[in-house]
Amino acid sequence: MRIWNSRYVVLGITGSIAAYKSCELASRLVELGARVLPVLTKSAAELIGPASLEAITGQRAIVNMFEPLTNPAVEHIRVAQEADLFIIAPATANVIAKVANGLANDWLSTTILATRAPILFAPAMNTNMYEHPATQQNIATLKQRGNYFVGPGDGKLACGTIGLGRLIETDMILDAALPLVSKLHDLRGKRVLITSGTTREAIDPVRYIGNRSSGKMGRALAIEAIARGAEVTVVSGPSDTPLPTTVRVVSVESAEEMAHAVEAHLDHADVFIAAAAVADYRPARPLATKHKKGTLMAPVELTENPDILMNASNNRREGQVIVGFAAETDHLVENAMEKLKRKKLDLLVANVVGSGEGFGTPDLQAVILAPDSAPGDPARMSKDTVAAALFDRIAPLLDRGPRTTPILA
Repeated sequence: MRIWNSRYVVLGITGSIAAYKSCELASRLVELGARVLPVLTKSAAELIGPASLEAITGQRAIVNMFEPLTNPAVEHIRVAQEADLFIIAPATANVIAKVANGLANDWLSTTILATRAPILFAPAMNTNMYEHPATQQNIATLKQRGNYFVGPGDGKLACGTIGLGRLIETDMILDAALPLVSKLHDLRGKRVLITSGTTREAIDPVRYIGNRSSGKMGRALAIEAIARGAEVTVVSGPSDTPLPTTVRVVSVESAEEMAHAVEAHLDHADVFIAAAAVADYRPARPLATKHKKGTLMAPVELTENPDILMNASNNRREGQVIVGFAAETDHLVENAMEKLKRKKLDLLVANVVGSGEGFGTPDLQAVILAPDSAPGDPARMSKDTVAAALFDRIAPLLDRGPRTTPILA
């Protein structure tokens, strides 16, 4: 993923039984493109072998403050200065207390004290330890100093207790880290509303009409917006692609439900991006019971669904940025430009679909169109790249001030 590419992440692992989960976290970080330095406390090394982390990351795992053939006094300062992010997962009550009180008696705590990179703690401990006033005070102190926390989760712990203290899922740690590792924060304080997935229009209780959509583009947009500091709400129809855990998700099924959800959230959004594949029509009179196979079904009369994007454009408040998508099988630019003008959009992403293009794939053949510039040529891009390029175009529009004339005559 572009956001993680070449980022230098120090993964601090401390002496919780959940230390074994750090292998999965390290693997995911490497898969995303990060350079990961695993650092284990002595207690952690009793629970998980450094060799496993070295095999996953391709980096020497650091355990001891004074190791042969190294200059530890220089090395930990160098790492502290070069790191883009520290993730302490699992973070025990002990390491949280040490960092809160400025103690530095091993490699990890010493380097944390020396760094100015963002630090994300993912606590994991017994429920009573987590809820103890001393631990809560230490967490509050670290938050006041600008450190970040994700979790812990609620559930059954290794000690048999049921409650808070479980190491949060890897996906949630990665999602929480996104805005910390990002180099761009041009959407900080902004609210972004995105539609994603498809819609299903009921023929009967088991059959429906719908459009093809994997939800991958919606996820890429949400990740990019989060990474740039935005508060993100996604109105999502059915989709097989999970959304980031840090976004607010409003789940819907039909186009009418999606239209109502967008209407409810639109006024609070600075940016609205209609990326969902919304069905244009729905059955006018869906059957109340399942139609039985082998019996002749009457023709299904269709009625038009609300135009969510057009309604959003017509009801925009001053300063909102409205963005659409156009999936076309032919005459891509011509058809998309007509949609851009007719719906009075700020930007529109036009992409080719059909013959294996677009749906469920990691990339698109696409071009971003604007009303005040000549259209370029479509190019093949990953959906992550499309999202990044789109927000590069959106961010300046948010600073343009009130418009004195319509977008288009």
